[in-house]
Amino acid sequence: MESMWDESQPIYRQVRDMIVDMILDGRIKEGDSLPSVRGLAAEFRVNHLTVLKGYHELVNEGLAEPKRGRGMFIVAGARGRLLKRERDKFLNEEWPRVRTRMDRLSIRPPELLAVRASGASAELPANPDSSNDVEEES
Repeated sequence: MESMWDESQPIYRQVRDMIVDMILDGRIKEGDSLPSVRGLAAEFRVNHLTVLKGYHELVNEGLAEPKRGRGMFIVAGARGRLLKRERDKFLNEEWPRVRTRMDRLSIRPPELLAVRASGASAELPANPDSSNDVEEES
């Protein structure tokens, strides 16, 4: 059986990340309850304390709150805060690396937009430096 877990980071962190993705995708909405700790632990075949630790990460980040006797719930405004945080992280940490790689490979933004629009894979010219879309300085 193949493991669904990435060995490079703790499982509780991956549980937290899965919930964050579900919030961002709209599969879990503000005010919704999270799956029970024991139920999720059984589904993922991990210790319930691992799931609980992942849930506590969400609480510490202000994204979820426990309600005694009722479970864990997503707080109002969680999705907006997550969107802002994830966008900032992408633009400040990930995008500079992507842009550097694009420059190295002579990939221009219009090519990315064309690939996205067509849904097909990009076919770059054999020699990108000789293509017509490379601007020359005057």
